[in-house]
Amino acid sequence: MTLPSFPVIRLKPKIRPQAIRHGFPWVYDNELVTDRRTRALAPGTIAVLEDAERNALALVAVNPDSRIMARVLSRDLNAAIDAVWLADRLARALDLRKRLYQTPFYRLVHAEADGLPGVVIDRFGDVAVIQPNAAWADALLPQLVQALVDVTGVSTVLKNASGRARALEGLDDVSDVLIGQVLEAPLPVPMNGATYKADLTGGQKTGLFYDQRPNHAFAAKLADGAKVLDVFSHVGGFSLAMLAGGATTALAVDGSAPALALAAEGAARMGVADRFDTRKGDAFDVLAALADERARFDVVICDPPAFAPSKKALEAGLRAYERVARLAAPLVAEGGYLGLCSCSHAADLGKFRTACTRGIGRAGRAGQLIHTGAAGPDHPTHPQLAESGYLKALFYRL
Repeated sequence: MTLPSFPVIRLKPKIRPQAIRHGFPWVYDNELVTDRRTRALAPGTIAVLEDAERNALALVAVNPDSRIMARVLSRDLNAAIDAVWLADRLARALDLRKRLYQTPFYRLVHAEADGLPGVVIDRFGDVAVIQPNAAWADALLPQLVQALVDVTGVSTVLKNASGRARALEGLDDVSDVLIGQVLEAPLPVPMNGATYKADLTGGQKTGLFYDQRPNHAFAAKLADGAKVLDVFSHVGGFSLAMLAGGATTALAVDGSAPALALAAEGAARMGVADRFDTRKGDAFDVLAALADERARFDVVICDPPAFAPSKKALEAGLRAYERVARLAAPLVAEGGYLGLCSCSHAADLGKFRTACTRGIGRAGRAGQLIHTGAAGPDHPTHPQLAESGYLKALFYRL
């Protein structure tokens, strides 16, 4: 059955519909019949997706300007994609987070895994930062924001338009305050016994990376009495958690002076400024310099940006991860711990682990792999979408 109020798009004859029926949420442009009528659909248009035999499969959001030309919104062909539908999806997402966390600091919506394709929402108490990274969400942004306020009660909603995802959708890069007031200062965020300072308007992404929360907690278990090095530290994610866990000292290394300043503010707010230091510079250069200085640490953590953001960048990205491991391993004291992380969805766990282990071996070190971590449960994984399970963290005892 098709609904006359929606346009129709159709799979090519050789494209089998089983993936959509089994829950896969994307349809690529080369899988669709892209005639002039389909190409003329405005980005964000809601349509009915049919198979080649004209059997209706799902309601989808269409963007002819994107490689992902259709995103599944609902397999209920009678669904109305409106404020009520949005509020229902948000309420389901909120119910999960309220069960998981005692304080309102978490990722509220993790895109496809929460049934809102392309939408990321991070909550910071009474403030929410939304990344509408798909054309349909951008088109329905006023309704989405109102539903967000109604469901959560937040008083301020910020739009973050940074990142490559919006560019791939052909969307603008203009961030804005959608509801509430401009934030005058970074917000304090409690997590794992540490306090982080999050710049929600001028920082990276939404201001803080909640995904590493369980890996911060694991690292803190290794920290008692330890001397810690936190490379690619951003606002002190691992180092502040380990100071809260009893580390004697922590050195945070990052290329961003504003991020390191926020890390220092967090340390001061925690009362551990005397045990915390920062070093600005290119991470590879600093790792090499620390080796020349014969520096040694009980725990070394490296949490770089995505070196392999796409399949095309995979081989170069894996070489970069290997290089990080090779440079970091010599800085770990005998019997110490090395944590290596990747947020590259194109590098799966097996390939990432191989690159890291090879780098450790090339450094003349050997060790036990003691823990494999992923993102926290506020970043659920869509079972049919490997990209939603992007984060990997490996902890070795060398």
